[in-house]
Amino acid sequence: MQIQVNGEPFDAGKCATLGELVNQLGLAGKRIAIELNMEIVPRSEHESTPLKEGDSVEVVHAIGGG
Repeated sequence: MQIQVNGEPFDAGKCATLGELVNQLGLAGKRIAIELNMEIVPRSEHESTPLKEGDSVEVVHAIGGG
């Protein structure tokens, strides 16, 4: 399945959900925020949010500092 991740074409393979994509990208357990088609998706909904051909995903890493 072809989608966009942070503005770049990405082959998501057989990822059916946003949670599976997070795992494929190696971001499981990281402090991230995800936007799917310009809508923020809460972490609690990643596993149940389906992906479809042509979706646009933006991943933002939380950075701490002081």
